[in-house]
Amino acid sequence: MPAIDYKVAGEDLEREFNFVEAELLNGIEQTIEQPIKEYFDVILDSRTQAYREVLIGCVLVKLQNKEIDIHKPYMNQGPDAYNGRTLDEKVINPFLHSKQIPCSRGPFLSTFRRSVGFVKSTRDGLRDKEAFDALLSLIDYIASEGERNKLISFLRYLLFRFIELRNRANIPISHVSRMSLEQYDNLISALLETPSGGRFPVYLVEATFNAIKTVYGLSWEVEVLGINVADRASGAGGDITIKENNTIILAAEITERAVEKSRIVATFNTKIAPHKIEDYLFFIKKGNIDEDSLRQTRQYFSQGHELNFLEIKNWILMILATIGNRGRSIFNQLLVNKLSGTDIPVSLKLCWNSEIARITSS
Repeated sequence: MPAIDYKVAGEDLEREFNFVEAELLNGIEQTIEQPIKEYFDVILDSRTQAYREVLIGCVLVKLQNKEIDIHKPYMNQGPDAYNGRTLDEKVINPFLHSKQIPCSRGPFLSTFRRSVGFVKSTRDGLRDKEAFDALLSLIDYIASEGERNKLISFLRYLLFRFIELRNRANIPISHVSRMSLEQYDNLISALLETPSGGRFPVYLVEATFNAIKTVYGLSWEVEVLGINVADRASGAGGDITIKENNTIILAAEITERAVEKSRIVATFNTKIAPHKIEDYLFFIKKGNIDEDSLRQTRQYFSQGHELNFLEIKNWILMILATIGNRGRSIFNQLLVNKLSGTDIPVSLKLCWNSEIARITSS
C-alpha cells in the first residue's frame, strides 16, 4: 500500500509557502489559467473552509506518490487510498494555524460523513453543492496532472489565495514597554534576517532617525522613499532624506546587497551631485567594504562630499544606548505604529509578533 511521508509533506508545504510569500513581498502575484481560477473563486467564496483545505492535502499527496488515488482519503477505501485525516492533523491544520490563516479548528474530513470519497455522489448530502462541484473539478485536475512543475504551480497559487485570505484579517501588533540592549540586538538581528523585500531595514533606520529627532527636539523633516519607488523618478536624495528648512542635511541609502564601486559612482552621479548632498550614508546589513569602494569615497571626500558606511544593527544599538530609556520607548512606539499600518504586509506583522514573543519570554 502506498505511504505518505508526513515530514516531507510538511517541508514541501513550508518551502512553497515561503517562496510565495517572498514573491508577494516583491510585488509578484501567483497566477493560474482559466477555468482553474474560476473554480478557486467559487471555493474561496464558500463558507465551507474544509473544501480549500482538502486541496492542500490532495496536491501534497500527488506530489509525493502518484500511485495514490486522491479521491480516496480513507485507508479502508482500497489499496490506492491514503489517510487524509492523519495528513491534516500532522501537517495541514498545524501549518495553517501557525501562519494564522483562517481555517477549520478540527480535521477537514469532519465536514463530510465518515469514509466519504471525493466523488459526485457525495454532493447529495452537502449544503454548498456548487462549491463541492468546483472542488471536484480541481481534484480531477490534480489527479490527471503528471508534471511536477504544474503541481507546484497549482500549490503556489493555492497558497497565494490563502495568503490573500489572511491579509484581509486585522492582525494586532504586539506592544513592548521596554527591552535591554541584548534583547534589541536579538530582535534587530532577527528582523534583518527576515526576507522583507527591503522593508525591515528601512523601518528600523526610519524609526531610529525619528527617535533622535523627537528626543532632541530637532526640526528635522525625515522623508522616506516608498518601497519599489525609483529614486530618480521621485527626485529623492536617497531611501531616507533628512531636511532642515527645506535643505538636505543628510541622505541615506539602505541596502541588503554589497556596495560596489560602480554603485557608489552611480549614486554620486544620480543623487549626490544633482542634489548637492554633502553628507551621504550607506546603511548595510554587514560585511566589509572592498578597497575600490573605499578609494572612490575618499576621492569624493576630497571634492567636499562625505560618503560613509554603517552597519545597520551596530548603528541602531549605539543610538539606542545613547538616547536613554525615554528614547528607546519612543523607538519602540514608532516601530509599533509603523507596523500597524494597513499597507504593511501581514507576514511582517506576524514576524514582529513572533520575535517579540520569543525575546520577551526568554
